[in-house]
Amino acid sequence: MEWLGPPTHIVLLLAAAFVAGALNAVAGGGSFLTLPALVFTGVPPVTANATGTVALLPGYAASAWGFKDDMAAPPGLSMGQSIGLALIGGAGGAALLLVTSNEMFNKIVPWLLLAATALFAFGPQLRAWVAGQQHSAPSTTKAAIGMFAVAFYGGYFNGGLGILCLALFGLLGQTNLNAMNGMKNLVSALLTAIAVGVYAAGGIVQWPQALLMMVAATAGGYGGARLARKLPAPVLRWGIVATGLVMALLFFLKT
Repeated sequence: MEWLGPPTHIVLLLAAAFVAGALNAVAGGGSFLTLPALVFTGVPPVTANATGTVALLPGYAASAWGFKDDMAAPPGLSMGQSIGLALIGGAGGAALLLVTSNEMFNKIVPWLLLAATALFAFGPQLRAWVAGQQHSAPSTTKAAIGMFAVAFYGGYFNGGLGILCLALFGLLGQTNLNAMNGMKNLVSALLTAIAVGVYAAGGIVQWPQALLMMVAATAGGYGGARLARKLPAPVLRWGIVATGLVMALLFFLKT
C-alpha cells in the first residue's frame, strides 16, 4: 500500500473518513475533516477537495434512498426541473474547480471553511428566520436561479451544502421538513455524482485514497452514527463548529 503513503497517513485518512461519515449521517460537517486530512497527507488542495467529495458520495446516495418516499419538489419547480438544475449546477461548479489552480484554491479554502462553519453554526437560526418569512408564490425563474446557485456551490465545494439547500427550500415556501430533507438529500446526491464524474474526467481524483476513504465513510455512516447519536445535540454541533474553526485556522496559517 505504498501508494497511500506511510501507515500514519492511512490511519489519518481512515479515521477522518469514518468520523466524517458518522457526522454526515446525523448532522453534517464531514467535509471539515476529509479535506484537511487529505491536504495534510500531501494531496494538493484541488485534488483533495475532489477526492474527499468522491469518498462521501455513497453517504449522500444512501441518505437520498432513505428519504425516497418523502421527496417533494420545492414550490416553483417540478421534480424534473429540480433534478436537471442540480445536475447542471453541480457540473458547472465541478468544471470551475478543474480550472482553479492549487495556489488559488489554497487561498480560498480557509474562507470556504469559515463560511461553511458559519452556515453550520447558525443553521438553526437561519432556518427559523426563513420559516418566519411571509412567502408569496415564487416564480419559476427565481426558484431555478436559487437551485442552480446552490448546486453550483456544491459542485465546487461541498461544505455547508445541506444548510444552503434547506434555506433555499424554506425561502421558496416549502414547509414539510421531511419533504425538505428528502429533496436536500436527492439534490446533494445528484450534484455530487455529476461533480465526481467531472472530477474523474479531469483527472483530479486520487483513487486509492478515495476508495479507502469511501469504505471508511460508509462504515462510519452506518455504525458510527449510533455513537454520535448518544452525544447531546449541542455538544455534537459545537464540536463540529470547533473542528471547522480549527481547520480554517490551520489553512490560514499554511497560506
